[in-house]
Amino acid sequence: MSATTTSTPAPAPETAPVSPPAPPRRRRALRPGRVLLVAVLALAAVYFLIPVYWLVVAATKSNGSLYGSFGFWFDAPQLWSNLGRVFSYDDHIYLQWALNSLLYAGVGAVVATLLSAAAGFALAKYRFRGREAVFKLVLAGVLLPSTALALPLYLMFSKLELTNTYWGVLIPSVVSPFGVYLCRIYAESAVPDTVLEAARVDGASEERIFFTLVLRIMSPALVTVFLFQFVHIWNNYFLPLVMLSEDRKYPITLGLVTWKEAADRFPELTQYTIGGAFVSVIPLAFAMLVLQRYWRTGLTEGSVKE
Repeated sequence: MSATTTSTPAPAPETAPVSPPAPPRRRRALRPGRVLLVAVLALAAVYFLIPVYWLVVAATKSNGSLYGSFGFWFDAPQLWSNLGRVFSYDDHIYLQWALNSLLYAGVGAVVATLLSAAAGFALAKYRFRGREAVFKLVLAGVLLPSTALALPLYLMFSKLELTNTYWGVLIPSVVSPFGVYLCRIYAESAVPDTVLEAARVDGASEERIFFTLVLRIMSPALVTVFLFQFVHIWNNYFLPLVMLSEDRKYPITLGLVTWKEAADRFPELTQYTIGGAFVSVIPLAFAMLVLQRYWRTGLTEGSVKE
């Protein structure tokens, strides 16, 4: 007798459940208000970018092509040779103006940001007599135009023999009432009192708390203050005009005006003025592009559990 073997059939493979097809997405209808908002923003962008585009085009032209060709298109571009003449004119005076502007704007913006952070943090987190009165004086400084202070500053600095010096422009530039106001508002909402109390319990001094903890938490506001102050000092014209009399200490803004005024006698200075204005825009654009990624909000959100 031969043994018969029975084979059991293999189990059928499991099939994954078939999900029903996703319904087609419905395109949201464009609202008239949204279309109007986009159109207004587009017109505003064009309005602000047209002068920049013209400046880029004009910086590539020769002095004769500025008036003999279409203003919004290139005509035999020669940007590098134009910039070379700008930097080499009058014993490289434009390079001296650029270094002066970097000194005034860079040092002034950094010091103004630190002072604004310290004053804003103190007004927000410390309780002392006269705090609100000091804050109201700061608000008054925000409303007061800087041109109204130029003449009193000149008279005061002339008594101290600081006119026609770098200090005559640097010292007024480190004061930013708007920066103090912004830092106080930001510190009140972004710096938790529990974090400060925990740091004090751990034995940290007030200076260490400010430099290692508060400055990091307030970094978005500090970047904003720095950019505002940097742009303000870089574009400042009236204060250097009042304080300075030696052209080697001029910033770019004041130096370009002197070139423009002398263009009647020296026509080539018209092209030099345009090329210098083109170069002066580059540091502002670079600072904006580099520092915009630090504009973060909610840096301490969730760090303290109430």
